[in-house]
Parts: sequence; structure tokens; C-alpha cells
Amino acid sequence: MIERLSTAAVIPARYGSTRFPGKPLALLAGRPMIQHVYERVGRARWVRRVIVATDDERILRVVKGFGGEAVLTSGEHLTGTDRVAEAAAGLDIDVVVNVQGDEPLISPQAVDAAIEPLLQDPELQMTTLAHRLDDASELKDPDVVKVIRGGDGFALDFFRRPEVDMASKAESGEILRHIGLYAFRRPYLLELAALEPTRRERDLNLEQLRPLENGCRIRVVETDERIVGVDRPEDIAKAERLLLAEKEALP
Repeated sequence: MIERLSTAAVIPARYGSTRFPGKPLALLAGRPMIQHVYERVGRARWVRRVIVATDDERILRVVKGFGGEAVLTSGEHLTGTDRVAEAAAGLDIDVVVNVQGDEPLISPQAVDAAIEPLLQDPELQMTTLAHRLDDASELKDPDVVKVIRGGDGFALDFFRRPEVDMASKAESGEILRHIGLYAFRRPYLLELAALEPTRRERDLNLEQLRPLENGCRIRVVETDERIVGVDRPEDIAKAERLLLAEKEALP
């Protein structure tokens, strides 16, 4: 049964990226990357409102310039989820989706796939997405975040490199490539943001470990779509090629 819940997507957009300063404003096919994300997320079936949460006036002006909604948030947040929670605190909605601002190829279908379990299960508090590992080398690549999904569909652990005590968890589930998109019930998101970061969250720089290590059952939704993000300036050309190929494939 599908619940009738109101949903907003919040896109955290920080200007001061270490590897790629000003990344949300980088041009892709003539438009800022944040605009690509904003417009694609806005086409999701279950999303009724899209908001960019940023720490920088330049990003705020650009979003408002293309007709989008944006809010200024603190520059002190440690994670995108903390920034999303600040923006969501004043919203009268049921579900909040945290969509990364550096994924200009995100599809509306992927966003909907993360939301739908929350509409079907009133006890569920949080979901995320994952994709099959494309090759064995990704297992040891620290830039590729992995999730171990148990047989019940919930996350057992997240990691960058295999760890010593991981064998038993891996035996009881399957290892997938994690996609950093999260959907929350709003009250839980606000509770989560009030918790202190865990040690492994800080050590591995994986914000999803905070809810997991505080007892939240995170539903992992598998998608067939390989979502390509932009981490460094050299990723721009690849993203533009994929956008062009996508456009050419349209009827």
C-alpha cells in the first residue's frame, strides 16, 4: 500500500570542495552542474519540491537565477546530511531526499526508487541506493564506497577497503557499489543530525555509518543505473559525453 506522503529533495552544495573548488557551478553542456541535478530531480514522480542547501552566496544566486529554490546554511556542517537537516528543519513535509549536487546524471527513476520503500513501510526510517560492482578491482578501490546488504535487504556495513572483521558480514550478504543518495522520514533526519559523528564515520569519511552505528536499519535499494558523479575537474568531459549520448538516444 502506498502512503500519501509529502516529499522534498534537498541538494547540499558546498563551494569549497578540496579536489574541485566551485564544483556546483562548473559548466556542463553550457549549464551549471547544480542546474542539471536540480532539473532532473524535479522530474521525479514523488518529489514535490526541490531545494538547494548551500553555504555560499554565489551558488545561491545561480540557483535563483535559473528559477530554482535555494537556502543559505551554516558553513560548519561536517556532512551533506547535516546541511540537508538544517534546510529541512523548517519544512512541513514527511520525507526528505538527500541528493548529491555532483551527480548531474542522476535519473528521476533512481530518486523515486529510494523514496518508494518509505511510502510502503511506515516503520522504515531511511533508505539508500546501490548498484552491482562492475569489476573486481572496485572492491579494493577506496574511491568506490561499498555496502554489504543482508538477505533482508538492509545494510550490514559500509566500507572503502575490505577490513579484517568483515568476512562474517560478507558471508551473510552481498557486496554492492554504494550510491550516496538517501531518503529519510523528516523526524528521523533531524534526530540523526543531532547525534555526534562516530569514530568510523570520521576515520572513513562515510556519513552513512552514523545512522547504521546508532541502530538505524537502512534499506538498500538496488538500481540498474550506474550513476556517474563528478569528483574532479577531469570528470567534466566524461559527464558531458554521457549527457550528449543520453540526448542522442532520446526518440
